[in-house]
Parts: sequence; structure tokens; C-alpha cells
Amino acid sequence: MPRMKLTRRSLLKGAGLLSAGTAVTFMGPWRHNRVYAAASDKPILIGLTSDASGQYANSGASDRRGMLMAIAEFNDRGGVLGRMVETLHVDTETTPATGSRAAERLISRNECAFLIGAVSSGVANAISQVAQKYGTVYLNTNSSSPTESGKNCHRVKFVWDGNGTNFAQAAVKNAINAYGTKWMLMTNDYVWGHNTSAATRTLVEQYGGEITDEILVPQGTRDFSAMLLKVQQGSPQVVAAAVGGDDQKAMRQQVAELGLGESMAWINNQQDWPDVYGLPLENLFGVFGTTWYWKLDLPGVAEFVQRYQAAYPDTRMRVPGNVFYNGYMATRELLSAVERAGSTNNRKVIQELEGLKVSAQDRMQHHDAWMNPATHQMQQTIYLATANSGTGDADDMFRMLSQSSPEEIRDTGADAACMMESLDETPSYEM
Repeated sequence: MPRMKLTRRSLLKGAGLLSAGTAVTFMGPWRHNRVYAAASDKPILIGLTSDASGQYANSGASDRRGMLMAIAEFNDRGGVLGRMVETLHVDTETTPATGSRAAERLISRNECAFLIGAVSSGVANAISQVAQKYGTVYLNTNSSSPTESGKNCHRVKFVWDGNGTNFAQAAVKNAINAYGTKWMLMTNDYVWGHNTSAATRTLVEQYGGEITDEILVPQGTRDFSAMLLKVQQGSPQVVAAAVGGDDQKAMRQQVAELGLGESMAWINNQQDWPDVYGLPLENLFGVFGTTWYWKLDLPGVAEFVQRYQAAYPDTRMRVPGNVFYNGYMATRELLSAVERAGSTNNRKVIQELEGLKVSAQDRMQHHDAWMNPATHQMQQTIYLATANSGTGDADDMFRMLSQSSPEEIRDTGADAACMMESLDETPSYEM
């Protein structure tokens, strides 16, 4: 009698949960271990859940390049546990519903062992709910709402970016001391914007400042004239903006055209490199946060930039930024965790990631980094920067102002809010 190959899809069919023309439904966690036939030459398949369209398409492309360079480096050394690593990408379109469908397809139809990628926090949350249902380890590479490692945390999800609270911790107190106590907020009207602005508001009030107004920015906004008129009339000393992606590009251009970038202080919670690369420096006003920069004077940074340029010689973005860095680092640490575990078993990989510690040198940051086992957020160095006015290098756009250790900017609110599923509640599998 021929031996049946056991797969996630055949298990679902056998349980009566999958039929032609119907969506997968899942009633409660499977508590038994699901073991899939995995010959030593069977590739490890990773699903890439990043935007190729929508507000964060540029960042999604940079995120993927980081993931793919890390995977290529492992494959060049013979793969992981003697197996090549392959990828399958589905465009999540900066839309939570699409992200949910993409995760469902990659897990139940394509049988991906792991999922990696996100810029929008709403999309990341949607993906992680599906991933937890199946027990699939999911790396949220680049979304930064505090809720991702707080109330929306999951046992299978690991968050690799700094979050809005971390960046606010680094910036707010110094900005109040330097610029004044009268603040306005400009907030992208979705989960990351709201939660980031809420973190900023709490800290402003804690340090004696006042929020005089908050302007909500719908996703897809291209005309900021009415909003900026309101800012002008309000005459704040500081504007704290939590606006990202293509919305931020449009905002920066119009702020610069009106001269508002010089007439008041601007704090942008986090500045993703793909959102500003190639912009005139006068559009890069204010102070902003980041997790990494390609000109940091640290061991390994110059070599990392060279590897990027060799891997992507035709890419318009001639140097890597924070989004690429996060995608690369997350993928590298996932594959290293699989090697340490000696297995693709999800529970073993989760336990390896929960105990992760990375030296400052290996992270190419100023401080050692570590995974918080209570929230699954990577605790890392946070930098503040501003425009590098007068530079002779068009790619050297940032002037680094400060760096904060993980302990200085830790989000204790996420620790309190995260109610993570236990490992026993998380379905187990090996691919």
C-alpha cells in the first residue's frame, strides 16, 4: 500500500474543514502535534506578507529586499539544517482584510512554515490572528503600533521594530525642554497613528506640556492645505506627527512649501527611509526617530552596505535604510533560531526566539538587543536624527542627534497589556 504524504492541507480535508470553493474555517486550537513529512531535501517555505501596493508599497519592497538578502546568505552557505529556503510573496495591499486572506492562503494552501513581513500595524494584527490560529510563527518586521506587542500580542508573533512609545520616550522630554510646552498632534487615522499619538500625548502631559489640538489625517490624504492652515492658526511650539508612507511624503512637501517646517518645531515619531529617500533636504525638517542608519560609525555597517549594493545594483535606493535593516535582521534571527532548535518545530523555534539576545556588534547598533519574552518585542537602540543640511552626499540625508538604550525607552505599558496565549494553547507543527 503506498505511503500517504501527510500535509496541513490533507489534515484539513480529512477533518472535513476544507472543501472546494469554501474558505478554511477553524474551530478552536488543535492541541495535538501536527507532523508533516519533511525530507532533508524539501525546502523550507516562508511566506512573505508585505505590501506591494497601497500606502506602504515602497516600504514593503524594501522590507522584502532585506528578507531576501538574509535568505540568500543562508542559502549560499548550504541552507538551514541542510535545506534550502524558498519564499512565496502575497501582496497585502496595506489592507487588513487582504492581509488576513493572504495569511490564510499562505498557511492552509501553500503550507508555509513561517510568515514574515508588515508595515501597517492593522495589517500585521490581522495576519497575526490567522497565524496564531494555526500556530504559524510570524515575524512582524516593520509595523510599530504599541498595541502590536501590547493588547494585540500573540505567542506566535514577534515584533522587530521600535514602537510609537519607544520613539516618543526618546523624543518628547527633550523636545519640551528645547522648544516649549504648547503642542499639536497630526495623526494618521488608523491603529498605528492613534496609538502612537496616544503615547505622545501621555508623555507630553507627564512632562508638563499641553496638547492644544489633534488633527486626524485619513489614509490616502494628498491635500493637506486645510489641515496646515489649522496648524498655522493654532501657532503651536511643537507639532508631533504620526503620519507615514505616501501620506507623509505629501505632508512634508506641503509643509516645506508653506515654510512651516522652520516656523515651529516638528517631531515625527518615526522616519522610515523609503518615505524620504530622494526628497529635497528642505522637506526633511524637524526631529525624527529611527532604529538604524547606513552611516553609523559602528563595526560591520560599511560591509553591510556593500553587501546590499552588490545584491541590488539596480535598485533606485542606493543605500539600505531602517526598513531593509529590520527585514534583514528579523529573517536572519528566525533562520538562526531554526538552526539552534535543530528543527522547524514551531514551539521549539518560539522558545529560541523568546530567549534571543544579540550583541550590539551583531545588531550594528550602540546597545545590546534582546527579545522581551513577555511581549515578543525586540528591545533595541532608538536613534533621533534630523536633516543633514550641507551634505555633499545625496544619500547621506540624516544627521544623527542621539541614541537611547533599550532600558531608557522601554514600553512598560505593553508589558502590562499583553495577555499572550500559552505555548500549550498554540497548535504545534513541524514542516
